[in-house]
Amino acid sequence: MKYITPLEYKERQNNNDAVLLDIRESYELDICSMGGLHIPMADVAARANEIDKTKEVIVLCRSGRRAESVANLLVADLGFPNVSIFKGGILAWIDQVDASLEAY
Repeated sequence: MKYITPLEYKERQNNNDAVLLDIRESYELDICSMGGLHIPMADVAARANEIDKTKEVIVLCRSGRRAESVANLLVADLGFPNVSIFKGGILAWIDQVDASLEAY
């Protein structure tokens, strides 16, 4: 599985070549958000048709653990060809890139 660091994502953030898939729960999104497509982890399989398969899908959660599970689901079960895990999740983004967001 591929990983993307917060700094790597920051460099590519404004490109339109990837989809940031935030799989956190709605209450987590209310605390802080980086934008992207929000589909809670439990809903990803049922809502996979909302994710653009032609782009790289970067899976984001709080710390990276849930993202690994969803990335494996996307690749192994749903046939997504280009999936990466956001290393360290939104907590790493806050720590390394944007300290203005609230950590939880």
